[in-house]
Amino acid sequence: MNSPNLINDIFQWDVKAWSTALPFWEQKIKEIPTGKALELGGRQGGLSLWLATKGFNVICSDLSESEVTAKPLHQKYQLTNIGYADIDATAIPFQDHFDIIVFKSIIGGIGRFGGMELQQQTFDSIYNALKPGGYLLFAENLIASPLHQFLRKKFVKWGDTWRYVSLDELRTFTKEFRNVEIHATGFKSAFGRSESQRNLFSMIDKSICNSIVPDNWKYIAYGAAQK
Repeated sequence: MNSPNLINDIFQWDVKAWSTALPFWEQKIKEIPTGKALELGGRQGGLSLWLATKGFNVICSDLSESEVTAKPLHQKYQLTNIGYADIDATAIPFQDHFDIIVFKSIIGGIGRFGGMELQQQTFDSIYNALKPGGYLLFAENLIASPLHQFLRKKFVKWGDTWRYVSLDELRTFTKEFRNVEIHATGFKSAFGRSESQRNLFSMIDKSICNSIVPDNWKYIAYGAAQK
């Protein structure tokens, strides 16, 4: 059982909405003996924290300053099974190496500079770095509804340059994997101005919006893809 404080440290922002992925991911990691894992675009290293608490030996990575940024959180939990590396997600320097690769909200930023081609290259790089039978676990921002798109451009400083992806694009990016499951969640919680508002709106999403809003209007995709 993950404590509320641990879940907050894993996801850190819009926690109730993004943590919807966690029970789904935890079912997937039950299929894999604890082994080697890699977090891409880790920032504070929340997903590395989660995998380390499950017994995986984790490399927490980002483009730069991975250890400086993420280690304080991991030290809080006195974890010793996390290492650090600066890794470009589009060119992971491993082959058939990891049992699990995980990321949250990195593909839009990669597309900001390299478009769809570089986004596809990221998934290809992940595929190559996974062991046969290994899993990619991911959560990513979707294009979402016209209202989401308008408000991002108006209020989010990178909202007009970030290349948000669609569910169909995620299916294309993962076409080389043999088992792929992708789910969508969240509509109203994106509009919260504070974490308490986002938490409240997430409860409305889970009780009402997720069942009536079309998937391509939701703003979070989460899933698993097995090599």
